[in-house]
Amino acid sequence: MSAGSGRLPRPYLRRPSAWWWLGRWTYLTFMLRDFSCVFMAYFVVVTLLQIRALGNGPEAYAAFEAHLRNPLLIVLNAISLLFVVYHAVTFFNAASTATVVRVGGKRVPDFYITLPNYIAWAAASVVVAWLVLRA
Repeated sequence: MSAGSGRLPRPYLRRPSAWWWLGRWTYLTFMLRDFSCVFMAYFVVVTLLQIRALGNGPEAYAAFEAHLRNPLLIVLNAISLLFVVYHAVTFFNAASTATVVRVGGKRVPDFYITLPNYIAWAAASVVVAWLVLRA
């Protein structure tokens, strides 16, 4: 490069590590929330396969249930459940940030936006538990 070209040298930019998100707790929780979508998709696929097996008759459903008793799948389902619960909790907690409600010119406290989500979740869980356990 000649002195009269008028171009500045490019600044040195350090490449971030592939593990940059491990540096701060907030980054880690953000990445874990994004990663939880993989387990959400897994649960959707398992549910669709379960519906298909149910539609194919009692023998197909019994075979599907037997397949789900595999210890590796039990561990995967337990891990998936933890990630799905984490995803739901972070989604409900973010609702108050995404939904700004004003009453009388004042912002409604986050608690009043977040709490109904948890109440609805608990109510739905009670209904599902009642349906499953009464059989």
